[in-house]
Amino acid sequence: MEFESVINTKAELLEKWNDGWECLFDALDSVNQDNFETKVYIRNQEHSILEAINRQLAHYPYHIGQIAYIGKMIKETEWKSLTIPKGKSTEFNKEKFSKGKHKGHFSDDLK
Repeated sequence: MEFESVINTKAELLEKWNDGWECLFDALDSVNQDNFETKVYIRNQEHSILEAINRQLAHYPYHIGQIAYIGKMIKETEWKSLTIPKGKSTEFNKEKFSKGKHKGHFSDDLK
């Protein structure tokens, strides 16, 4: 159903979005020392739990990229960069390097 128009409203989209994340977090919450060696099957292919988690971590950014690309197409010139704005890398780097080495999350300055 990935390429079918089954979501018709923003509310439906948000519900599906939240359902998907809930499914992930419920699955992660179910992992413990007793079942960590259990094999899981994704589309009938065997994975260790660690392989399944890594598979998902690699898969989600692909879809997030799709969403960002569609957003850029819809918003056109009104699009606001999710990271460093186009043409602003030099300015951004100057600010980052002016602070010297420090701890923090890479996205702290983007909030």
